[in-house]
Amino acid sequence: MTLPLMIFAAGLGTRMRPLTDMRPKPLIEVAGRTLLDRALDLGAEAGAAPVVVNTHYLGAQIRRHLSGRDIAISSEAGAILDTGGGLRKALPLLGAGPVMTLNPDVVWTGPNPLAALAAAWDGDRMDALLALVPLDRAVGRKGAGDFALDPEGRIARRGDLVYGGAQIIRPDRLAAIPERAFSLNRLWDLMIEKGRAFGLIHQGGWCDVGYPEAIPLAEGLLHG
Repeated sequence: MTLPLMIFAAGLGTRMRPLTDMRPKPLIEVAGRTLLDRALDLGAEAGAAPVVVNTHYLGAQIRRHLSGRDIAISSEAGAILDTGGGLRKALPLLGAGPVMTLNPDVVWTGPNPLAALAAAWDGDRMDALLALVPLDRAVGRKGAGDFALDPEGRIARRGDLVYGGAQIIRPDRLAAIPERAFSLNRLWDLMIEKGRAFGLIHQGGWCDVGYPEAIPLAEGLLHG
């Protein structure tokens, strides 16, 4: 199944300062490769098409980095729109139907999370399918978990499973949210209420690369 992919690269990267004082977080390198290129590799391996990257903070650097590649840019130069608003703005570039989204500030090992999500996607039952990581395997994670799973794989708030930053989601309900900038958490809550939000446990390694001290943790995971 071929699905479009949205990579969220518009964030301010405040947790990653001072490394993000002069460059956007997606262009920070882990083991000699930028976080953005690692995310694009996952999309290519999963056969994602088209691929859209949104930009805001130091967006010209990302645009130059992607120059010459078959990747669409959704610019948020005026005001950052958060994940929900950013996805809604990019929909004309992504097309109709479910889309994959990916946060680039994460390193994965093991099965490709996007390919695993695509293989498990059931459009008759699901409006969202989130890649989840058990808290005790979530390297670099600060704080508690996000979700729990019921026996049928539906997600509920509060539990020991961390959202891994990869998902398949139907964007239909975005049109009903009046705010210009908002988080995809708004959409997840609507889907949870209807029993149409599901989770899939990632069967490999995972590291949150959201702050400078996490870079050696991610490199250790990749080289382990």
